Amino acid sequence: MRKSATVFSTLAVAAGLAFAPGAAVAQQTMAQVKARGTLNCQVGLPTPGFYALAADGTWSGMDVDVCRAVAAAIFDDPKKVQFQSVTSAVRFTSLANGESDMLSRTTTWTAVRDTQLGLEFAGVNFYDGQGFVVPKSSNIKSAKELNGATVCVLTGTTTELNLADYFRANNMTFKPVTNENVNVLVETYLGGGCDAYTNDKSGLAARRSAFPKPDDHIILPETISKEPLGPVVRHGDANWGDIVRWVLFGMIEAEELGVSSTNVDEMLKSANPNIKRLLGTEGNVGEGMGLPKDFMVRVLKKVGNYSESYERNVGVKTPVNIPRDGSLNALWNKGGILYPMPFR
Repeated sequence: MRKSATVFSTLAVAAGLAFAPGAAVAQQTMAQVKARGTLNCQVGLPTPGFYALAADGTWSGMDVDVCRAVAAAIFDDPKKVQFQSVTSAVRFTSLANGESDMLSRTTTWTAVRDTQLGLEFAGVNFYDGQGFVVPKSSNIKSAKELNGATVCVLTGTTTELNLADYFRANNMTFKPVTNENVNVLVETYLGGGCDAYTNDKSGLAARRSAFPKPDDHIILPETISKEPLGPVVRHGDANWGDIVRWVLFGMIEAEELGVSSTNVDEMLKSANPNIKRLLGTEGNVGEGMGLPKDFMVRVLKKVGNYSESYERNVGVKTPVNIPRDGSLNALWNKGGILYPMPFR
């Protein structure tokens, strides 16, 4: 079966040229998506738990679910998505140039990215932090023991600067081994070409789950950065940003209110005003975005709430096995910092 991915591997061009067309295409996003009949959503190179590609060409994962949720809100069909698998080095260029409508691929929200690239972050769907994975046989127990190590790191990411900052702050030295292709880096690490591989800890857990012998590798305890990850759109199209933002908030709000794919029909009869506003039986939140008032019913029936997406993709019953209880990604009222804006 034909794979539903378009893989971009070309290097990014100069920033001044790369982002110039963004404003021109931004205002037309929703109209273009509707006319095309599909959402062009940018993900990364296949990674378990976040954007995994099956042999039949089907994509799955937490970030994939955000894409599918937006498609469900617009078309009432989560399958109306064309996934574009893009390297870290070209992701922002591809989005700003209009090759995709949105980006959903474990991308860190930073000041420079939010203010200087013609892009806009629509929210956070995973709170993360950078770490290191090493072979268990190395007997390394702490990142402080990596002085003089060779470290595999993705180029074109916040990970490079975080790595340099950490070693400089701790008066240590390292030799970077860089590549824009995460698969090449992982193979280099597994082949002994570097002493450690660094990435967001969620990415380390995802990649480690696919190693030939996962238990032969350990993720070190240190978290050396803040990595709020979330979907990105072009700057200049406030309506499109609102759509992506409120679909994501809606999935989180639904979990908070106890509304899921399995009980949404029953919840349509609820007298709870918060649930009524979320599901569109009272008020019309979707109206201001050009969406039907029941757009979150579509999302919940076809994709589910935040918890459902988390648990089926990266939860403790999956190979990725990232516990949510007690983590930053728990709801704000359960010890975490995950917080939807009010539907009102």
